[in-house]
Parts: sequence; structure tokens; C-alpha cells
Amino acid sequence: MNSPYNLTFFDIYEKNALFRGSSCAIRRGTEESTYSDLFLQTARLAGGLKDLNLPAGSRIAVLCKNHPAFFHLFGAASALNLVLVLINRRLSEEEVSYIIEDTTPSLIICDNEMADQARALNNSFSCLQHCYVVDENEGDFSKLYSGTPLKTASSCRPSDPFVIIHTAAMLGKPRGAVLGQENIILANQQIIHAYGIDDSKAYLNILPLFHIMGVNLGLATLQAGGKNIIMEKFDPQKTLEIIGDEKVTLFGSFPPIVANLIDTLEKGDFDLSSLEIVAGLDMPDTVKKWESCTDSKFWTMYGQTETSGLITFGEYFAKSGSAGAISPLVNIKIADDLDNFLPAGETGEIVVRGPLVFQGYWNGDELNEYTFRGGWHHTGDLGMIDSDGFLYFKGRKAEKELIKPGGENVFPAEVEKAILAHEAIKEVCVFGVPDPKFGEGVKAVCSLRSGSTLTKDDLIKFCGSLIAGYKKPRYVEFVDDLPKGEDGAIDREKIKLDYP
Repeated sequence: MNSPYNLTFFDIYEKNALFRGSSCAIRRGTEESTYSDLFLQTARLAGGLKDLNLPAGSRIAVLCKNHPAFFHLFGAASALNLVLVLINRRLSEEEVSYIIEDTTPSLIICDNEMADQARALNNSFSCLQHCYVVDENEGDFSKLYSGTPLKTASSCRPSDPFVIIHTAAMLGKPRGAVLGQENIILANQQIIHAYGIDDSKAYLNILPLFHIMGVNLGLATLQAGGKNIIMEKFDPQKTLEIIGDEKVTLFGSFPPIVANLIDTLEKGDFDLSSLEIVAGLDMPDTVKKWESCTDSKFWTMYGQTETSGLITFGEYFAKSGSAGAISPLVNIKIADDLDNFLPAGETGEIVVRGPLVFQGYWNGDELNEYTFRGGWHHTGDLGMIDSDGFLYFKGRKAEKELIKPGGENVFPAEVEKAILAHEAIKEVCVFGVPDPKFGEGVKAVCSLRSGSTLTKDDLIKFCGSLIAGYKKPRYVEFVDDLPKGEDGAIDREKIKLDYP
């Protein structure tokens, strides 16, 4: 029996079809779907998936570039109480295989570019019953839309798993953060409120829809009745043209997106008069230059997959260096190493409580107990809150040291594990360094085994065979020995100072 307290994305799509049916919901190139189209396509896909007799809670892996099918899947999965496993297409084959092994999905859905890899996975894992390719107009995936449209969403709880997104590796393995529908619906509402999104706005999907920020901005726009314009791949020239043609009001950005757009702006004449907000992370000089040559404002923020995305918002220069003000649906405090709360102005771990906190890590009971200790989600990030409620990001705790090249998450331990797999490597220390293109870059300081030789390029190429390309070290330095502390452990802080 359905609960009177439940709300699904299927319900939201249906409501928008009733009241905004003729408005454009999604545009990709010359293809357009109205809100009536979106609901009908979603209902048909839900009907086709229902005919597969998947038990509630079954996982569907998605290995796909930005495509309207993402939004159909969000609605259909919400109606059938199924779980979408959103996989980063930039991960290595080994990393993708681990996610399949971890979540045991029943289906894998991919695009043409990933079809060979997806079919190989389908043949290798007994849990996978079928592989669907979204780009095949006459293929099996399109046939899923030919059944009887679903009329009513199945029974589910707001906290039931809805989306799993694997974050950077902790304890040597990627961890799947589980989000329920309530998590994402409420996160969308915060974004709608913060950015003033309504049915007159248009969002450009530059960020990938397997990334929590891409998911949130896209679904927030759909909740608000706005227009989603889908880009399969970022292209500066095309982006600027689309902003003018589609009267885009909002897009999300990670380095080096804005820098590339600025370079292209200087070479042509583009109409960006509709653009109101760019939301993301970037360097102050880049943001200042962007705002000087457009009428838009750059908004900064803080958030994690584990907090359903953004939990602070603010114009970049409203308070210099801050990540914005604390959003309405979370309580954020700063704690010391003993989990005592600290007063305003002091630095410690950022801990979070509220309905945006995720449901936990998939298959991670022990890690969940540690992460949620004391009734708070411990982010592993360091921060300070000032007397006005603005959060300042101050780095990461040693246990969760993180590098963010171009907005992606990379844990040093994961890169170190890949490097140590090379027979010539004796020891290694990986850390983040400033990078002019991506904001932060991955650096490896290594020592070699006696008698071994290895070039930087060969080591980088070797890493690329084991981990995603964005995780490979861009900077490599070989030394005779790595400095150690009194306990014999590698002295990471000294290495960062000696080899910046």
C-alpha cells in the first residue's frame, strides 16, 4: 500500500505534465520533449521495466554520456522502487568492474561509446541479465518504451535507496554513497530556492549526469518546470552558442570550463545576456575575469555526494574566501578530533545533520558506524564557520585527504596503490598541488627499488592502465629516499614542504 507521505519523481513529472504540459522540458540538439512528452516517455519506460519483473530494490547500472534517458530513468526507477547506479564514464575498466561487483545490478544501460565495455561486463557478471544501448533507435532499449505506460508509482519509502554514486576510494576501495528520493528532492528544493529557478529558467547540462551536482541541477530545473538543454560533451564554442540560442540562465562549472569559455569569448561575438548564474568552483582571477566580461554572477558552494550535493551557497565575492552561507535544510557544526563542537572562528572537521545526509555507504556497515558517530555525518573535511554563518573550507583531515582535479575526487591512497603495483617502485607519496588548468593536480614523489629505472612518462602510462585518466599523476618526482617520521612512517607533511 502506498504511503500518504510519499513523493516520487514520477509524481513530480506527472504534476508538471498536467500543469506545464506544452512547455519544453528537455532539449538535445534539434530534439525537444515537452513536459507531457517527458511523463509519457517515463511512464512507458517504467511499464517496460515493470515487465522485466525486477524485485523492488534491484539495481540498474548506468554507464552513459548525458542523454534524455537519464531523466526517463530517474522517473521510472522512482516509480518502481529501483536503484540507479550512476557510473563515471572516465573510470578504468577495472574500476567499473569493481562497482558492478559491489552493487550486483540486474541491468546495465550504456551509450554507443561504452557499448563494447558494457557488453563485456554483461558477459562477465552473472548478476547482469541484459545490456541496453540508449543510442540504438531500433534496439532493445527503445523496445522498453513500447509497453503499456505505468499509471501509478509503486510503494516505497522516501529513504529507500534510489541512487548510488561511488565516491573516491576510502580504505582502498570506492564507496557507493546511497541517496533516497527524499534526499534528492529536498536538495533540488534548496537549489531552486538559492538560484531562483522557476519555469522561465533554462539550465545547460554541461556537468555529467553521473555526478551529484549534474543530477541536482538537472532535476531541480525539472522540478521547477524549467528547460534542460543537454550537452553530451563540453565544447566551449558550442556552449557559448547554445547559451545565446536557448537563452540559458544557469550552468554548473568545474575547472577548466570557465577558463576555456573566456578564451573562446575573446575570439568571437556571443550573446550571453540571458545568463544569470554560473555555479561551481574556480580560481579568484578566473572568476573576476568571467564576471567582468559577462553580466552573470559566479556562485561558490560546498557539498559532497554524501550530503546530496550542495549545502552552502553564496556569490563568489560576497565574503572573500568563503564557500557561502549555510543552507536551510542542514545543520553544520565544526568539531575537534574528540568530536567536541568548536565556537565560531575555529577550525575543525565539518559535521552535518539533516534530511540531506545520505543513507550510508553501500555494503559499508562498519564505515557507516564511524561516519555517523555521535549522530552527525563526519565529512572528513576541515572548515571554519564565521559569526555570520558563512563556511570557509580549510582542507581535509589526514584520514580523508582528497585531491580535486577539475572537480573530480581523487584519494591519494588510491593513486599510491596503483603506483606501488609497478615493480620498480619502492615507496611513494601522493598529494595535491596547484594546477593552472584543473585547479589542483596529482603529484607523486617516488623512490625506486635498487637497480631499477623508470621514466615519468612510463609511470604515468602504467597508472592509466589501472585507474581513471583524471587520477593519474600529472607531476612525478623521483628521489633516493622518502623522509620518515620517528615511527618509521612516511612523513607526508615534510614531503609536501620539500617537494611542492
